[in-house]
Amino acid sequence: MLNLVANNSMVPEHDAVPGRITAGPSGRKPRRKLSRRNIIVYGTLIVVALYYLLPLYVMIATSLKGMPEIRVGNIFAPPLEITFEPWVKAWAEACTGLNCDGLSRGFWNSVRITVPSVIISIAVASVNGYALANWRFKGAELFFTILVVGAFIPYQVMIYPIVIVLREMGVYGTLTGLVIVHTIFGMPILTLLFRNYFAGLPEELFKAARVDGAGFWTIYFKIMLPMSLPIFVVAMILQVTGIWNDFLFGVVFTRPEYYPMTVQLNNIVNSVQGVKEYNVNMAATILTGAVPLVVYFVSGRLFVRGIAAGAVKG
Repeated sequence: MLNLVANNSMVPEHDAVPGRITAGPSGRKPRRKLSRRNIIVYGTLIVVALYYLLPLYVMIATSLKGMPEIRVGNIFAPPLEITFEPWVKAWAEACTGLNCDGLSRGFWNSVRITVPSVIISIAVASVNGYALANWRFKGAELFFTILVVGAFIPYQVMIYPIVIVLREMGVYGTLTGLVIVHTIFGMPILTLLFRNYFAGLPEELFKAARVDGAGFWTIYFKIMLPMSLPIFVVAMILQVTGIWNDFLFGVVFTRPEYYPMTVQLNNIVNSVQGVKEYNVNMAATILTGAVPLVVYFVSGRLFVRGIAAGAVKG
């Protein structure tokens, strides 16, 4: 009897109880939080973040200091006494050539340039991309090739011909002429994005709409547009950033009274009259870059989704 008990005690559990198997640890082996790989990855990310954030910190700190504190020379020290006078002067009092109204005039000029340029270029490019992706009209491939080639032509090569064209049209030196230039130059890359995005949508939706008798514009407005919010956000961010930050076209195709904000900023920073006010220059720089930053941070998640969907398909 004792031998039987001893023998039974040595029987594995899955043999003693039929159908019952003791499972060991499963799944991936947990990683150590302070592994060499994590240290390298997070260390690199921290260094890169500091590399980009340090200049921004210096700009903000300097813009909140008075000139006596700036002359001490410690640019990394936080302001001992915060003042917003440099911001007020940069917006409404700094001299940009013959005018001393700050960046306010340039800001509204940039708004009048950016808003119509973004709306028109995105509207036309979205229709172009939709037609190239779903309506195989004659010459579509040639048209698409011309647009793609146009995206890689250096702007500087085309400045003089465009000046002549705008002069003959009677819009050279006006905001209308600059809007036309930004709209045309934004067309190739936006058309490519929209074409790739629409080509990645289920083709069955388009075919089903065609069977139901829907035409070109019905399919575009009722089927394609409701599904295309991410790529429209991408196009908006690209255009707002490119147009708002543009300096070359603004200084070439407009007159001083129509200069955008970037040209006004250049005039403030490079002014040689009086004392160099670094706090005003920093405040003016931050004000100029605020609009693209706000647009990106508000819609950054949709921007990533749209880039992933519209830039690698087709």
